[in-house]
Amino acid sequence: MSLFSVFDITGSAMSAQSVRMNLTASNIANAQSLSSSDGEVYQARHPIFVAKDSDFSQSLSSEMNMFSGNANGAGVEVREIVESQRSGELRYEPDHPMADEKGYVQYPNVNIMEEMANMISASRSFQTNVDALETTTQMMERLLALGKG
Repeated sequence: MSLFSVFDITGSAMSAQSVRMNLTASNIANAQSLSSSDGEVYQARHPIFVAKDSDFSQSLSSEMNMFSGNANGAGVEVREIVESQRSGELRYEPDHPMADEKGYVQYPNVNIMEEMANMISASRSFQTNVDALETTTQMMERLLALGKG
């Protein structure tokens, strides 16, 4: 695995976490949105991540020298974005203009506590990858300094 492949791997991870953060923000923003029909109520959306190279761990162990070979395709990608199938919350609000004939209003299936946990996790994952990039950059700078010396 090349030292330069760290940039590709962490870049793909940062991109994936950005998608996750955007979806989480969208879910939180729509947590109280309503619709006039039950089928049009906002559904929480979540990304599905997959490894770009399922044999990455094998290639890593077979390449002991970090300056040889490459990790083409290594990293993570967003395979798809899925809508949660969990049912939304029904609240009894007979005076609400969006209430059905029984007086219930259907709210989105967004759980704010889960979304906040997702946001914290995405933020920390993103920061971890930033730290990995900074460390790699420092290693490369020190390697160049050794070459000068």
